[in-house]
Amino acid sequence: MKEVERVEFETIAAISTPMGEGAIAIVRLSGDEAFQIAEKLFRSVSGKQISQEPSHTIHYGHIIDPETEAVVEEVMISIMKGPKTFTKEDVVEINCHGGLVSVNRVLQLCLRYGGRLAEPGEFTKRAFLNGRIDLSQAEAVMDLIRAKTDRAMNVALGQMEGRLSKLIQKLRQELLETLAQIEVNIDYPEYDDVEEMTHRMLKEKATYVRREIEHLLQTSQQGKILREGLSTVIVGRPNVGKSSLLNSLVQENKAIVTDIPGTTRDVIEEYVNVRGVPLRLLDTAGIRETEDIVEKIGVERSRQVLKEADLLLLVLNYSDELTKEDENLFDVVKGMDVIVIVNKTDLPQKIDMERIRELAQDHKLITTSLIDEKGVEELEGAIADLFFTGSIESGDMTYVSNSRHIALLDQALQAIKDVNDGIEVGTPIDIIQIDLTRTWELLGEIIGESVQDSLINQLFSQFCLGK
Repeated sequence: MKEVERVEFETIAAISTPMGEGAIAIVRLSGDEAFQIAEKLFRSVSGKQISQEPSHTIHYGHIIDPETEAVVEEVMISIMKGPKTFTKEDVVEINCHGGLVSVNRVLQLCLRYGGRLAEPGEFTKRAFLNGRIDLSQAEAVMDLIRAKTDRAMNVALGQMEGRLSKLIQKLRQELLETLAQIEVNIDYPEYDDVEEMTHRMLKEKATYVRREIEHLLQTSQQGKILREGLSTVIVGRPNVGKSSLLNSLVQENKAIVTDIPGTTRDVIEEYVNVRGVPLRLLDTAGIRETEDIVEKIGVERSRQVLKEADLLLLVLNYSDELTKEDENLFDVVKGMDVIVIVNKTDLPQKIDMERIRELAQDHKLITTSLIDEKGVEELEGAIADLFFTGSIESGDMTYVSNSRHIALLDQALQAIKDVNDGIEVGTPIDIIQIDLTRTWELLGEIIGESVQDSLINQLFSQFCLGK
């Protein structure tokens, strides 16, 4: 990454650990006056000023109120001198006891003596504006914080390390060199030592860029699932074992389980890790005709979440005969990703399994006895196989998981396709150059090389305060 001159900002402060009781809480200061503010408040047991201490060291002492000289908190202070910090500014981290009162008292003193309360994501935003990281790496910070599985964390780490950035920069460099050669050919046709850009040469470059963008987009479905979770809805008639299935996957009694149909009246949501795949698991009210007003509302909500689901787990009862309502559910889920689960195999069989296989068609069919914990492993394997092929931990694989990146890659792909179409019909190269430039600009938006301030502000506003 090219070196970027650090931007001057006022010094900011914020609590960088979750609020609540804990062993440690951290108040972070970043900016040119971070050391001066800390020195007004901190009394080291060594008697030295922290600005005289080596960078990247930690020191024991007390925070005092300068007005009264009263001890406010016993702390450890970490000092990091710019530019070798996350924000490329001077950074001080005050490690306090993890109570609400103590950490807030320290923060208030920092604000009173020169600091400004940081906006959400402002520390990471400064790292981006000061050239420490690019925009895709900054977005990966939040992905890392929100990761719910090891696989999702590995993808975020790869993006933080610049795996996507390096690939995007490589493609942009290829495009830039091509654009420069076209410009020279147009502006200085008399230069005999510069090779003329031909349609054949341009097609080779465009085909290479197109192939790389398409390869990135092929990873986007898996990457997006890892980042946002797979919206998975458990659907079926009342009392077929939907809530038991939720509890089995979560491995906790989150839903009330009874033999009374209609116990679940609303949509219950829970995140669960199934073999590295994060599921946003939704247990719905049993779908049936009912006169109960509350249950009817739950059924309508169930129908609504069905439309937004990535995966449906359709549960049937092995010990009940197949009903018209069951068959109607197969019509409702037609064309969607569905795993059919026939539950309660520990009870005598009444369901027609041949008819179930006809209705299931190409969908995966699994039998379970949740009370005996049978079939759950097979179900987890089916979920993972349905959405993931190969190993997500592959070291040389670059995954795209961010919706903004995917949208920009889609636009860039269309732009480079327009270049290829122009070449095929013999459009003059100086006209084709417009779509080539558009491709270069769209790829630049992914890493923040060409992006509006309003978008930057909107992206970082989604970060937690103190990050």
